[in-house]
Amino acid sequence: LPSCRYVGDALKDRFDGASRVMVSNAEPEPPAPRNDPAPHRVPRRDRYRFQLRPHNPDHKSPGAKDLVYLESSPGFCEKNPRLGIPGTHGRTCNDTSIGVDGCDLMCCGRGYRTETMFVVERCN
Repeated sequence: LPSCRYVGDALKDRFDGASRVMVSNAEPEPPAPRNDPAPHRVPRRDRYRFQLRPHNPDHKSPGAKDLVYLESSPGFCEKNPRLGIPGTHGRTCNDTSIGVDGCDLMCCGRGYRTETMFVVERCN
């Protein structure tokens, strides 16, 4: 079995390359007759009665192993009560972090205020 790191990296690569698609309800061409011992079985590639087409006609159609999505994700920076998104205004962020708690990402390019706190603690 591949390592968890390998699988995670492969999924991340596919996620980063995911393409937006739309569903076309056009009837696919009937499969060509085959000399098959189970003629009632529909081949896997012909099983579904819809086709995924690229949202942008200049892009190629997705492959069998490509990740696709139908709708763009909503923005999480601004408050959207209808979708239950609280927004990021007023949240505390970490100025030195490059992760999801970092100010650059969390503040969505709006800028942020820094606050310096001095804490006095008693030594043991």
